[in-house]
Amino acid sequence: MKQRANQSNANEREVLNSEVPLERDLLLEIIANPSGPLAEQVMAKADMLRAEHVGPEVHLRGLIEFSNYCRNNCLYCGLRRDNRQVNRYRMTPQEIIAAAEQGAILGYKTVVLQSGEDLTFTGEILADIIREIKKIGLVVTLSVGEREPREYELWRNAGAERYLMRHETSDPDLYAKLDPGQTLEKRVSLLKTLKSLDYQLGTGFMVGLPGQTAETLLADVELARELQAEMVGIGPFIPHPGTPLGSCPGGTLEQTCVMVALIRIFLPFSLIPATTALGSISPQGRESALKAGANVVMPNLTPRIHRADYQIYPGKICLGEEAAECRGCIAGRITSIGRQVSEGPGHNPIWLQNQINPV
Repeated sequence: MKQRANQSNANEREVLNSEVPLERDLLLEIIANPSGPLAEQVMAKADMLRAEHVGPEVHLRGLIEFSNYCRNNCLYCGLRRDNRQVNRYRMTPQEIIAAAEQGAILGYKTVVLQSGEDLTFTGEILADIIREIKKIGLVVTLSVGEREPREYELWRNAGAERYLMRHETSDPDLYAKLDPGQTLEKRVSLLKTLKSLDYQLGTGFMVGLPGQTAETLLADVELARELQAEMVGIGPFIPHPGTPLGSCPGGTLEQTCVMVALIRIFLPFSLIPATTALGSISPQGRESALKAGANVVMPNLTPRIHRADYQIYPGKICLGEEAAECRGCIAGRITSIGRQVSEGPGHNPIWLQNQINPV
């Protein structure tokens, strides 16, 4: 018993004092026991690294969910093509631009244009929307899925600075099972294309997927590091009743916060959201992620008439709030834990440095 206690204490010292990488077996132990003392040490270490490398600021991104049409049939997503219970909508370009203008009035410096994979929004239509939003003075993040490389280049040239496309899982067999007709190989290839176009690259994964293991989750971290992603979004799997996985157990707050912490340790300058999904499974979910190394929050700018219909998962919070209420609420939550709301655009510092001094 004494020997086991000594080993536990040694492991805790290794976590706190280590310069990454930690030993693989220790990482797997931490991932497999997200409520244990080693996991707590990892989250404390991540928060220290967050303070050291990116400071106390939390960056706000105004989220505009402009279409819930999707050509894909992913088993975990409420927007999947075969879910006939979804009230589908598409915002007009004018509505999207108006939502961005409201975000600017409320003090946002960045908007995130997110949708299902809806090809009605052609490359040219989205490029025109981006150009109009850039006139407002906002940073533009896109999250519209897998498109042609020429479209990614078109949007980058139109002024979009960031692109979010989570790899979801690093296990190619699990990926193929959960995302019928799609492959992890193609997803990673497109992520590399985005990186080559000088976007701030965002990837990420879900925690708690059926069939996921500690080894899978560690591989997710390793893939994000291999891609040198500037942004990494990590959220819990929340089963949707309108999907084939509706009866499966979901991911937990503890599991997700440990993975947030590991991403901060392996990518110390990254932009990591405290996701709305975490706030949906726990009243203090976003605050917990911020304390585990996260430094981004994405309040909703989608018009209230559409918010409830963008239902990737059930039980989503903040559906009834006006945009101004949402911003005020999240700002209060951020300051309540001793952090401060950023007044700037919140670029990844490594990416920004490369813009000033290109290699």
